Amino acid sequence: MAETEFRVGQRVSMINAGRGPQIGTVEYVGAVEGHEGTWVGVDWDNGEGKHDGSVNGVRYFEAKGAVSGSLVRPRSLSPGVSLLEALSLRYKTGAAPDSEQDDMYVMSVRQQRVAVELVGKAEVEERQGHLENLKVATLIYAAVCSAGPQGQLRAACPKINELDLTGNLLPDWDEVARICEELPELQMLDLSSSRITLSPVSVLPAISNLTTLVLNSCALKWKQVDILKASLPCIEELSLCRNDMQTIEVDANELYVRGFESLRILNLDENQFDSWQELLKLSRLKSLEQLNVNGNKLPEIFYPDSSSKSDNAHAIDEGERASLTPFSALRCLLLGGNQISGWPSIDALDQFPSLQEVRLSDNPITDSGNGMAARFMIVARIGKLTSLNGSQVKPRERRDSEIRYVRQLLTNMQMPSVGDILKCHPRFEHLRVLHDIPLDLQRGGAIGSTQKMSSSLLSVSLVCVASSVGEKAPVVKKLPNSTTVGRLRVVCESLFKLKSSSQHLFYSDPESPLPISLDNDMETLADIGIAPGASILVDEMQV
Repeated sequence: MAETEFRVGQRVSMINAGRGPQIGTVEYVGAVEGHEGTWVGVDWDNGEGKHDGSVNGVRYFEAKGAVSGSLVRPRSLSPGVSLLEALSLRYKTGAAPDSEQDDMYVMSVRQQRVAVELVGKAEVEERQGHLENLKVATLIYAAVCSAGPQGQLRAACPKINELDLTGNLLPDWDEVARICEELPELQMLDLSSSRITLSPVSVLPAISNLTTLVLNSCALKWKQVDILKASLPCIEELSLCRNDMQTIEVDANELYVRGFESLRILNLDENQFDSWQELLKLSRLKSLEQLNVNGNKLPEIFYPDSSSKSDNAHAIDEGERASLTPFSALRCLLLGGNQISGWPSIDALDQFPSLQEVRLSDNPITDSGNGMAARFMIVARIGKLTSLNGSQVKPRERRDSEIRYVRQLLTNMQMPSVGDILKCHPRFEHLRVLHDIPLDLQRGGAIGSTQKMSSSLLSVSLVCVASSVGEKAPVVKKLPNSTTVGRLRVVCESLFKLKSSSQHLFYSDPESPLPISLDNDMETLADIGIAPGASILVDEMQV
């Protein structure tokens, strides 16, 4: 049998790679000094080769990494198979080699393999074996390199609407377009861990059936993604995780990304963005509802002043002005695992016109060392927030958080004025008026009101959860509104014999998803916004 001929730029996989799937790009085909026959130089995607393309002082190709290149015999490489061949091998009953039939097994007491038959496996295989009825197909690292002969794939699998081709060998976007043309029902396509060539000089074919495209770990830059916008007129969800992106390149004479008119969800998790200014270039995507930037390096967030300038000097009508509003449709912004540390970034989130859901976990601003005290401040400072870190913000939690926030500001600041507070707390005056909280609260100017509040008793359940104390029944106490956290510690020490200096108190409300840490001994029950029937959890400090 004649050896397969390879060409520079071709995607290949290693046959029987002992370390799992190994995929790369051919960078050289020819002779190697001191060796007979033809050799193929491959630059491996995972960087696990032997050299940089140079052997014994002779350079055969330029690898991307210091040890990402290898020179191998053609017989060690697979050029791939068509999508239809891969589907037949994967799904047609009896098509898989015998060695794959016993993939599920357990070891007996004598260390012999005993095959395990899954309940219903035969029925599932029978159903999936009819390719004409297949709707969801998964072909991960299956060496798919082409759509196959025209018309065959469409005739065999006309109903596929979700296709996972992670880690395959498709060479360019033209081949991707052929697959989409052959599968008219296809809406979701996953091409993660691929290296698909995207040339800015070529006119890419339009793919109107795709609504979701996943291009994670594809070593892409935004300028390559931007090439796709004309080819994806109906795309609604685009995932670009783990591509080491750091910048958003835009067209010449443009300030913002254009196109992607239907894009609702953009996932940029685990890239290298370290400036919010770069992501502002996405702010004119008029349909964008969700932006995921978890696991980047963003130090701050701010909302641009859209009123100070426009893209054109001429007068604009209201509809056009709305389209110029930054992030006008953005409802969800996921910022977990960044480097956000300042409260101005939190206040900026309140300016996003449609923002309702935010993730801020694993940022310095929400450091777990601060307990959950930060949650009530975030809820209070972002007025339209309905979900924080995956937990719903219910009306009761919002009310309690806003009251606690305002009262804490008033009691902790010396002779505060509204102007002084608003510099750092933009929502303060609105919330103070909304909840009818007197401005002279700290100085006792409203003595009658304060005395009335102090004489009001709250029924509070004290629940000891400290492991060193052992099981204790909850104790219900009626306490004045004016009881401070410091005084509450003394009460708990008397009840549970746990030293006040060792206590860690939490406020637990059924309407709130997580307990709130009580760290300020000068706060009163009224400052915290504790409602009748709420619980105080008494834990011990972690050493």
